[in-house]
Amino acid sequence: MKIKNILSLAAATVVLASCGDRMDYKEYSVYDEDYVKTTFARAAGLVTSIYNDLDSDFGNYSGALLASATDEAVYSHSGNAIETFYNGGWSASNNNDASLWTKCWRGISYANLYLDKFKDETFEEYLMDLNYKQELHQYQNLQFEARFLRAYYYFLLVRSFGGVPLITNVMDAEEASTQPRVTSDEIFQYINSECKAIQDTIIKDYSNLGNMQLNNKNETGRANNLAVLALKARAALYYASPLFNPSNDKERWHQAALANKELIDACKDRGMKLTADYGSLFQKDNWQNIEECIFVRRIISSNNNFEKYNFPIGLENAGGGNCPTQNLVEAYEPGDIRLAATVAMNGEQWPNDVLETFVGGANGQPITFATPTGYYLKKYVNKSLTIGASNPTTERHHWVTFRLGEFYLNYAEAMLNYTGSGYARETGLNMTAADAVNTVRTRAKLGNIAADLSASQFAERLENERFVELAFEGHRFYDLRRWKKAGEAKYRTIKSMYITKNADGTFNETVQSDATTRSYWDDKMYLFPIAQSEILKSKGNLTQNPGW
Repeated sequence: MKIKNILSLAAATVVLASCGDRMDYKEYSVYDEDYVKTTFARAAGLVTSIYNDLDSDFGNYSGALLASATDEAVYSHSGNAIETFYNGGWSASNNNDASLWTKCWRGISYANLYLDKFKDETFEEYLMDLNYKQELHQYQNLQFEARFLRAYYYFLLVRSFGGVPLITNVMDAEEASTQPRVTSDEIFQYINSECKAIQDTIIKDYSNLGNMQLNNKNETGRANNLAVLALKARAALYYASPLFNPSNDKERWHQAALANKELIDACKDRGMKLTADYGSLFQKDNWQNIEECIFVRRIISSNNNFEKYNFPIGLENAGGGNCPTQNLVEAYEPGDIRLAATVAMNGEQWPNDVLETFVGGANGQPITFATPTGYYLKKYVNKSLTIGASNPTTERHHWVTFRLGEFYLNYAEAMLNYTGSGYARETGLNMTAADAVNTVRTRAKLGNIAADLSASQFAERLENERFVELAFEGHRFYDLRRWKKAGEAKYRTIKSMYITKNADGTFNETVQSDATTRSYWDDKMYLFPIAQSEILKSKGNLTQNPGW
């Protein structure tokens, strides 16, 4: 197992990337434990480094998003690594997401290191400093950040691999590499217990610390108590889902409903709500949207790579990229404002010219890498950037890890499965599943969900709401797996819009279905394979997932 032996810090370099515009970041050369323990800043720097490996998806597969392995999108460049998820080429020796394993274990290892070695300092040599109490207060909170981050990395691991080794203290490389797996139940229970243990002690609001606020230091990019509640709530939903709950234990759904309601209530108490401008959640400076965003993975580097991947073919340096499917477009109801914020269509101005996705158009087939679906991507794409060779512009891109909109839908799903109805209330759960869904639909300028749906009909509508509300946010790939629906034919049949232009300037639009490109499925793919190299390192202690 590639868990770094970081007990020895000899001549190691910890690169501290910013999690927020006002979090300090620089490079530290760490020589030994005493060096880290010398100042508040060095201890804080070690925790800041744990944030470095948090997940985001701005084209992790050579430009392709995980969405392009689902019915959300098709990547316009054939032969891309994303195809391995659905063409039968995925294997333990051709592990499509080996970096996920590596990054999670690196984050866990640094968290263990900090918690074992550096969380109990008093820095008495700075006792007479003017800001000693404030520095110590924020230092003492770092242990809770480290525990949150460790639990979050374990969630990423269990979501993809199921049960993994549970390592919560520093080990040398050989010992760590030979740890056996525990069950997924144990990992989910660990995540839940860690979140419960720290949710009331971690700082609630870094921008409002009263007399504990440091001058000119407002580190709002760090995880607070709402992030902890959000992790607990999302993990509870996964734990209740069919992939991890094959016996359909209703109590798991109950606990998931309670956890998601707890977060929603805490957000309301903080004055949070669904922001009116849905599209702004995925544009420049989205981390400043404190109405809805709970935790945003802020990325320090300024670039235009995502735009190069996804701007329409026909623009200089544009790649076409992750093209929304007709499947997704059909999921939107008339008047849904989320469609215009997510999908670029023929005839509209995007980014600065009228888009021509029809056959023979400036942005359509048969141009190489033109959209195969008839659409281009808007969500997370910054239309103001210039990607051409002359005077290109760049900007930071920040990934929304947790936002309030998700948790209304999480709550609705948990309540539906717990009560068997979209309209039932329970003690402590006075919001119905329909109430939660309607909160999301109201922001989208839609009417309420029908009031007389059966449980199965409600589930279908709820699934559709997740499809459109959370499109291109990294959920669909895992939703279809946790529901154990990814193998169903309808999710592997990709629809596109074939558009031709008539002589009079009108258009003919024909929906086309293709069940061939995503025809391969094996149930072993509900979980990822562990890289064969990691299996070999474990000396037989790390077992492979079934079927791989």
